[in-house]
Amino acid sequence: MKKSRLFLYIIIIGIVVAIMWYDKNNKSIVYIEQTHEEGEEPLQIDVEDIHRGELLLVNEEHGIEKSAKTDIVNLFENKHLIGDYGLIDNKIKLSKEITTYFNEMIEAAKKDGVNNFLISSGYREFQEQTKLYQEMGKDYALPAGFSEHQLGLALDVGSSAGSMAEAEEGVWIAENAWQFGFILRYPEEKKAITGIEYEPWHIRYVSKPHSAIMYDKDFVLEEYLDFLREKKQISTTVDGKNYHIRYYPVSKSMTVNIPKNHNYTISGDNVGGVIVTVYD
Repeated sequence: MKKSRLFLYIIIIGIVVAIMWYDKNNKSIVYIEQTHEEGEEPLQIDVEDIHRGELLLVNEEHGIEKSAKTDIVNLFENKHLIGDYGLIDNKIKLSKEITTYFNEMIEAAKKDGVNNFLISSGYREFQEQTKLYQEMGKDYALPAGFSEHQLGLALDVGSSAGSMAEAEEGVWIAENAWQFGFILRYPEEKKAITGIEYEPWHIRYVSKPHSAIMYDKDFVLEEYLDFLREKKQISTTVDGKNYHIRYYPVSKSMTVNIPKNHNYTISGDNVGGVIVTVYD
């Protein structure tokens, strides 16, 4: 009898701890403040990891010295990489990997009848950003190293049908980019947090499940990183795949434990911590 009551008590606690919510497309996401995994293995984290990965915060306060991607190419010179969209000029550069994800997103948009996309800006060399900053000034550009365009993870998307603030391409991006690991980086109502005016054309790759959580909770990157620092550890299920996300403040090289026999990614926040995402 006591064992039955104990078992029931454990079940009740589990229900209370696990908070179920549904995102805007009715796909369930599970949020758990603490998880426990049977069987763990060590993972080495170095201070340099703070400045590597897809969740790096780049803004007026936090800059970078080099790109997060090493596979940057000129898309005009590599037409086999380009999907069904235009390039505003022959100087557009982007990461090969990010181009693949972008192509997948554009194909999905085509199935919804939205097909007037173009890329107006991608990766910018540090020298190019410096020139842009000198020409446009601080009200319209950021210094080199403080713009997401040096990351290799961001791009400006346009529409041949009109302004992204009004065109169906802009509406589709705002509602669906998260499904492909992208976020709308500078939403209209978040200027006080990002410090940047509304840019319906600027998207940034952060990868799943992070894009899904940010979309569901209406977070910009600054808010999401604050959320992870506060919670330390969360678990989510997105599209049937389980993810366990852990935040670690890092001041020196350290070893942490992660579940055995799982895949994982490591990304710094470019501030002082590292996010380890473990998945099935």
